Amino acid sequence: MSAYLKFLLVLLLAATSFETFSQEKSIIDQLEEIAIVDQKVMMPMRDGVRLATDIYRPKGDGKFPVVFSRTPYNFNTWGNGELNTRTMQTAMDWVKKGYAYVVQNERGRYFSEGDWDILGVPLTDGYDAVDWMAKQPWSNGKVGLLGCSSTAEWQMAVASLDHPALGALVPQGYGAGVGRVGEFYEQGNWYRGGAGQMLFTNWLYSVQHDPMAPKLPKGIEQKDLLRLQRFYDMSPEYPRIDSKAALSHLPIQDIIKNQHGPMGIYEEMITRKPNDPKWYQGGLYHDDMPFDKPSFWFVSWFDVSAGPNIALFNHARQNAVSQAARDNQYLVIAPVLHCSYTRATENTMVGDLNVGDARLNYDEIITAWFDLWLKGEKSETMDKMPRVQYYTMGANKWQTSEVWPPANAVMTPFYLDSEGKANTLNGDGKLSPKKPKKDNPDTFQYDPMDPVMSHGGNVCCTGNAVTGGSFDQSEMELRDDILVYTSDVLEEGVEVSGFIESYLYLSSDAKDTDVTIKLIDVYPDGKAYNLDETIQRVRYREGYDKEVWMEEGKVYEVKMTPMSTSNYFAAGHRIRIEVSSSNFPRFDRNLNTGGNIYDETEGVVATNSIHHGGKSLSRILLPMVKK
Repeated sequence: MSAYLKFLLVLLLAATSFETFSQEKSIIDQLEEIAIVDQKVMMPMRDGVRLATDIYRPKGDGKFPVVFSRTPYNFNTWGNGELNTRTMQTAMDWVKKGYAYVVQNERGRYFSEGDWDILGVPLTDGYDAVDWMAKQPWSNGKVGLLGCSSTAEWQMAVASLDHPALGALVPQGYGAGVGRVGEFYEQGNWYRGGAGQMLFTNWLYSVQHDPMAPKLPKGIEQKDLLRLQRFYDMSPEYPRIDSKAALSHLPIQDIIKNQHGPMGIYEEMITRKPNDPKWYQGGLYHDDMPFDKPSFWFVSWFDVSAGPNIALFNHARQNAVSQAARDNQYLVIAPVLHCSYTRATENTMVGDLNVGDARLNYDEIITAWFDLWLKGEKSETMDKMPRVQYYTMGANKWQTSEVWPPANAVMTPFYLDSEGKANTLNGDGKLSPKKPKKDNPDTFQYDPMDPVMSHGGNVCCTGNAVTGGSFDQSEMELRDDILVYTSDVLEEGVEVSGFIESYLYLSSDAKDTDVTIKLIDVYPDGKAYNLDETIQRVRYREGYDKEVWMEEGKVYEVKMTPMSTSNYFAAGHRIRIEVSSSNFPRFDRNLNTGGNIYDETEGVVATNSIHHGGKSLSRILLPMVKK
């Protein structure tokens, strides 16, 4: 490139940067016209640790309710020498509605003092923050919690402390904050059926702060933080990695180390079993903790944790301390990926599946909710609000219900059947409403060094390792280690809405192995779109407080963790399930040895059989909605 062309390119970039800066400056000017902006307020906790907090509140002498977001993510309004306007835009929206908007970093994150531990920081931090905000002269004494994913997952456990100023919650995509609820022992999405979900391995690579990283001196003044934030935002730069290749490394406990990633808490957490006492000492919400706050829950069909999220809504509705709280639990279930509610369009795509116009006015709903509980203002929006709004794929429409599952959903059994050759989609596996008369087990070899690779699914945060959503599974179903069971062509369409239960009967020559299952909608052209999936580590088939091994040749009942969906299987479609022993790297691989898994480098091939006849009635129960 000539010197002249380089000069023109510099001028062009400078002009573009100036234009961008002017637009950003305009947002600052607009915000400062209506709001008092107070950044890097160091809010004190009871142990003296201070948390970095940005406060945006309407001008004037009024008292305002607070919308509060606490996050492990970087919300600094400056980064790489430029303005980041996302936080300011959110703040401006809430200030215009008559709210103070407060955003805070968790303990040990960025400008906040102390040491960070994923969901392990004291619950009292949330309580102390609510207490501090409620006592400010500009506050009306009411605080609402708002956020998605890691900005939501802490809300439930803090709410269990029942601060009187905490008026309402809006948790969105909050599964990583759900420990144990009902049948689900996911411990914040760390597990599914006792198998490790590998999303946190990838997430922690790019999130955990190395303990050797430099920190600002304790007690630094606000004026110095305001200056520093313009050119030093405490945000580490993590080298890009090939997540798919990284997650294949063994042993699992060395994955981050093998990528020369940050030291942190991963190496300890990966050693925990599903019922480790440490899961009950941090910030997870468990169903033996009290709950008494009005909450509007937002869930996604293609998120990593639709099942436990919905189960927590049901738990709060049935077990909240007061009748008032039980009567004020609301739920929205959207057909989108993790925290992608507002990305729905007229033709919403989840992977390769078009689920139609899935838009919903989330801003109107959330504003009406906070207006009610933080301002005491009733609205037509809330007066007409359905208890449950859920999107039915296939029919591609929003529906409403008073309960979940819908009251007219009837659990309907479908049985696995074959002549012993259900391997691949070209096999003879059938999914039938009739019980099979004879057990002709289907057998496959599960090699942990050649696992079934994840193709789409209900997942987040795995980088390039797994793309979430619904994709045609038919090519995958040509593998011999996938058993395929398909119903007859449906003469009439059926809606399946609710929890899907599965009971599989397994024998193996290994001490331990995994069982996986997928629910699939097969279109008339043969394309097979995944709806949900689950897994069960067989050593935990009798509960998560103990490990029990298999004896070769003995048949065991394996009750799977429930799947969840709302899908209309149209006339001409077929219902299918896939059964295998791996779904990697969505879930970690069972090496079939009976060992720890996290510290193992070699596995053994397991010969696994699914039985479906006589006393071994492998089956799924579909919640079919009767119209």
